[in-house]
This record gives sequence, C-alpha cells and structure tokens, in this order.
Amino acid sequence: MTLPYNLVMLAVDIAAIRLLGRRRGFWAWCGVMSVAGIVAVALGVVMGGCFENPFGIVRLWTYGLLLHGPVLLAATAIIRRRRWACAVAAVAAMLAMISVAAYAFLIEPHWLEVTHYRIASRKISRPVRIVVVADLQTDNIGPYEREALRRAMAEKPDLLLFAGDYIQTPWKRQEALCRELNDLLREIDISAPLGVFAVRGNVDPHNWEDIFQGTGATAVDIRQTFDLGTLRLTCLTLRDSTSRDSMGVSSVAAKKGSDRYHIILGHVPNFALSDCGADLLIAGHTHGGQVRLPWLGPIIVNCEIPRRWACGLSDLPGGGKLMVSRGVGMERGFAPRFRFLCRPELVVIDLAPEE
Repeated sequence: MTLPYNLVMLAVDIAAIRLLGRRRGFWAWCGVMSVAGIVAVALGVVMGGCFENPFGIVRLWTYGLLLHGPVLLAATAIIRRRRWACAVAAVAAMLAMISVAAYAFLIEPHWLEVTHYRIASRKISRPVRIVVVADLQTDNIGPYEREALRRAMAEKPDLLLFAGDYIQTPWKRQEALCRELNDLLREIDISAPLGVFAVRGNVDPHNWEDIFQGTGATAVDIRQTFDLGTLRLTCLTLRDSTSRDSMGVSSVAAKKGSDRYHIILGHVPNFALSDCGADLLIAGHTHGGQVRLPWLGPIIVNCEIPRRWACGLSDLPGGGKLMVSRGVGMERGFAPRFRFLCRPELVVIDLAPEE
C-alpha cells in the first residue's frame, strides 16, 4: 500500500497547492493544511489496515508527515514568496521536518548507547556485572551489529543475557541469517563467567536456537531456573513472558531460593504484572517505544505494562525491580525504520552488596 498511498497523497498535494494559490489568507492556509493532514491520517488508517499490522499504519503516516508535509511547506514558501515572513517561516518549518527525518532515519538508529545501572542488595555477597542484549532484530548482519556485540563483550560481563528478537526477515532468508549471526557470535566469542543465556522473542523463527549453537550460550526454550551460585536465574518461554498469569513455577523457584538474588529473564515484559516474587525482572520487546515525544513519552509500547515502565529501571508495586531495554535494533517488516528520542542501547547492570 506504500505506492498507492503516496500516489493518492500526491493528488492531495496538487489539489492543496492549487487551493493555496487561490486563497492567500492565513486562515485559508490553516484550513487547507488541516484538511490535507486529516486526509493523510484517514488514508493511513484505511490503507495501512491492509498490512494487518499496526506498524503499517505508522509507516504510511510517516510518509504523510515527513514527505508530503515538506512538499506543502515548500509550495507555501513559493506561493507566499512576496510575504517574506510567511515564506521564511514555511522554509524554516520545512527544513526542521527534513532535519527530523534525517536524524530519525539516518543517525539515531545506529547511535548506540551503553546504559549503566547499579543495584545494591543484601543478597549480593560480591559485585556481579550483567550485560543485557535485547532486540538485535536485524535483517542484515553488518558493521553496526558487529560493533554492538563487541561493545557488549567489552563491558566484561559476569553474566550475559540475550532477551530475544534476534532476526526479523522473510522466511526464505531466515536460515541463512541465523547462520550469519551464529558465525558472528562465534567470531566474537561470547562468554561470561556465570554463563550466557538466551530466550526467544516474538519475531524469531522456530529454529531460533540455531543462532546460539556451538557458541557456549544456553538457548532456553522451556521455563527453567539455573543455580548460578549467589544468583538464581529463571528463563521464560515467549508464551510465559506475554502472560501475567503464568508465573507459578517461577514463584516457587523464588521461594526455594529466597536467600539468593533471583533474576527472571523474558522477552515481553507482561510477566512483570504478576506477583512473581523475584528481585529483578529483565525484558525487551518494547524498544522503549522506538519513538518518544517530549512530555508524552512512548507512542506505542505493544504490550500490557504501563507506558512509564516501557524502558529503564522501574520499581514494581509488589517489590523487586523491572528492567526493560530499549533494544539494539528496531522494528522492521512493515514498520518505518527509524528511532526518535529513543536511542538503541546495551544495558549494563552492576549488582553490589548492600552497604
């Protein structure tokens, strides 16, 4: 629907420009631009629904705002060129939109941030560093993915956790991309003293474990708890992580090892809404919203948790903490490939003894 949407919007642009040329008043301009905006939004909903995916609507809205918006502003500047104040304002708005588009599509998606958190607990007897890699979500293994994984290892983790969504590509290329990512993980030699653990994400293929085969990592596809000395780690299935009502086994694991710091790793953070009795919950999936607006926060979190929990470290009402990573990659498929005010990240958590 991308091409049909833009062709229809081109016709809307032409009609709007003709109206702007005939009606020169400020309120007339506001009316024409408002109608064009309403049409762009409505067409996005109607035509984007054909994707059977909400990201298809966002994709079309992005074209409407960042492609057709500058076109109408440029036309405004030309039509109102004799009124220099109007022309300058239109050019400034056009350049601002183009700059936002360039930043969101070309700069921020690859501007990786390493975010550090420190958590003190009486259950921790010695410092432990955890590095979380979430939502690599790539369809092409390139320099960015290589650098992200190298930076993860450069943080010298005691425990390395992969929170799902490793590749997102059409099924015909899934097997080849799994091999490429496996080769990269072997080349970088991912390892950590307490182990490397991975869970499945919602866009991963059925044979996702092949990504970690022979790397030394433990790819967990059933709910399982591991004894890591002073730590206990429970890895969830994808289904477990999406439900707030599936934590019975994890609660038992937590009670049995109540003297140990208990970490639960899942992909979708919905499990944080249950009373799982753990000290630290770790998830990805939200991408931090991928697009965040000032004062409003993330537009879409694509899960059931409150939007304020969509990224970073949050205190849970029943005790414990939830860490949701903004992820390394971004949504692909029908979605526009951009980030805005929501940089990709690697998460580093330093667990320390309570003083």
